[in-house]
Amino acid sequence: MTAYLIRNVSVVGGAPTDLLIRDGVVAETGAGLAAPDATVLDATGLVALPGLVDLHTHLREPGREDAETVESGSRAAALGGYTAVCAMANTSPVADTAGVVEQVWRLGREAGLVDVQPIGAVTVGLAGERLAELGAMADSAARVRIFSDDGHCVADPKLMRRALEYVKAFDGVIAQHAEEPRLTEGAQMHEGEVSTRLGLTGWPAVAEEAIIARDVLLAEHVGSRLHICHVSTAGSVEVLRHAKARGVKVTAEVTPHHLLLTDEKATTYDPVYKVNPPLRTAADVAALRAALAEGVIDIVATDHAPHAVEDKECEWAYARPGMLGLETALSIALDVLGPQWDLIAERMSRAPARIAGLDGHGLDPAPGVPANLTLVDPAAHRVVEPAELASRSRNTPYARMTLPGRIVATFLRGEPTVLDGKAVR
Repeated sequence: MTAYLIRNVSVVGGAPTDLLIRDGVVAETGAGLAAPDATVLDATGLVALPGLVDLHTHLREPGREDAETVESGSRAAALGGYTAVCAMANTSPVADTAGVVEQVWRLGREAGLVDVQPIGAVTVGLAGERLAELGAMADSAARVRIFSDDGHCVADPKLMRRALEYVKAFDGVIAQHAEEPRLTEGAQMHEGEVSTRLGLTGWPAVAEEAIIARDVLLAEHVGSRLHICHVSTAGSVEVLRHAKARGVKVTAEVTPHHLLLTDEKATTYDPVYKVNPPLRTAADVAALRAALAEGVIDIVATDHAPHAVEDKECEWAYARPGMLGLETALSIALDVLGPQWDLIAERMSRAPARIAGLDGHGLDPAPGVPANLTLVDPAAHRVVEPAELASRSRNTPYARMTLPGRIVATFLRGEPTVLDGKAVR
């Protein structure tokens, strides 16, 4: 294993120092370190962050390898500064058994670019009718701790309660896609002034808020851990604030696109802007940004959702919802939050690692800590070119936008997966 001496780097925005990486860990820190056997990287002007952790990634394998594979998605993640991602269960077959989650876990290990932690389905086939093999997945080699029917809401309150009760035994988490399906039938975008003007069926904010309100009450009753996926409305923020003030064990995420884009994008009828939950209003965006800074929303999660060309380059009504996110997430966070490096590290690394129980991740670079880290150039800017992305898909809403920040290097347990902004394998 090659040793690396990273010179003059700012650790989470602190004063410049040196980092010596050896045998997979940060061996030493301090000014003027010497290591004749180490490869030297000049990191003047760069910021070292704990490797980013994504709690919400769609890798599509097994079943839709035309859109993404565990390997291609892992490479995209590494280029985005990630060292661990949690892979959602809506594959084909669905990751609702020990066999499927172990397959995804092993594919991640074989790729070796990031740690891939599978998320198991809550219900069999994501059908919302009966619980999946939660215990078997938890006991499998993949050691699943987060369960989600993402893309579908666990709408039955009795089933949701049973799931929360079940995972409590091993400190698991139920991650809910909050959408009351009877309020969103035929919905094409956010319900509001823009949907009325365009004549498109709306997805009302209350469809999200009602499920969150119900589920925080269930989680409080059971005493179990609940995580809310892709929060998108100002009303949801208020429900979460009230629940946290009461001590409910609830955490929440927001996506980069819900922090930056609004429902006005639907006026283009470009299906790249179709996503679930939909893009909301400017007032919702402002509330989400404030909640992220305050901590009412705990983390940024990408909801990286690659789609094949035929599933996105079609009429709006027939397009699949979803956007790419892994390779641009840190830039969006930097654009929204500014260079608040400690806050970015908390929302994009430490907190998601804690929620997922990922040992060795989410730790600031320090002596003895596993060398899972990323180096960022905050002064750089990049123009997003879809053809240059590592994902097999091209459905990025940021095409040809100029975004701040550039990932210069990513290390997974001391081994570089990205150097000089390029994947090393």
